[in-house]
Amino acid sequence: MNIFGSHQERIITGIALVIAVLGVGYIDNFWLMWFVLGGVYLSAFKEATKLFGIEKNTLFIYAVGIWLLSAFYPYGDDLFILAGVAYASAVAFNKNILWKNFLPFIYPTAGMLFIFTLYQEYGVISMLWLLVVVAMTDVGAYFVGKSIGKTPFCETSPNKTMEGVIGGIVISTISGTFAGMEIVNVKIALFVSFVVAVSSIFGDLYESSLKRKAGVKDSGNILPGHGGMLDRIDGYLFGSIVMLIFLRGLA
Repeated sequence: MNIFGSHQERIITGIALVIAVLGVGYIDNFWLMWFVLGGVYLSAFKEATKLFGIEKNTLFIYAVGIWLLSAFYPYGDDLFILAGVAYASAVAFNKNILWKNFLPFIYPTAGMLFIFTLYQEYGVISMLWLLVVVAMTDVGAYFVGKSIGKTPFCETSPNKTMEGVIGGIVISTISGTFAGMEIVNVKIALFVSFVVAVSSIFGDLYESSLKRKAGVKDSGNILPGHGGMLDRIDGYLFGSIVMLIFLRGLA
């Protein structure tokens, strides 16, 4: 009898992802982190272009260029701003260039650059903190929602309940506070964990809205049983931006 049942593929992939993430974190090497996050980013970028309905394949070359620059420029998140200025200049120069084609340079590019900058400025422990908050938001929302969830949260994601969302935020805020105390004091850790948990909920909703508009169930199929890369990192793309901004302002 198969002990995994119908979820075997999903469970095996999930275990492999956990081992890979913990392994990269344990090694804690700049170039390894840059390489792994780059692979995640470029996979997510390709999925995003499809969700946005963009067929211009040359955009991928610019995405590669941005990530290459992030290895040498000390403020990776600023590259997102520079990309915006460059693209706005191109649009002003050539009316045939569409603003729509810049969307993948906002999502997921901004979030991935912020994740990498978070690692550069606050170390691997900040990555663990982000991981704990976003993961526990998902886990908490799922189990609380399954247990007592009755009130629909929003139309974008019909399976989410208000009870599940609140439960996930509470559980992740408490869990994240303990992880964050390695970097900041308890008050800041509590606040940052809370706002990151809330933002991760809306990161998930945003990706759900893109999939709904595109008429697809998953953003891709690169991860057996889990769908696409964006399906796995949607909460982190919003959460990383919020975490880095508040750490810089409060820590």
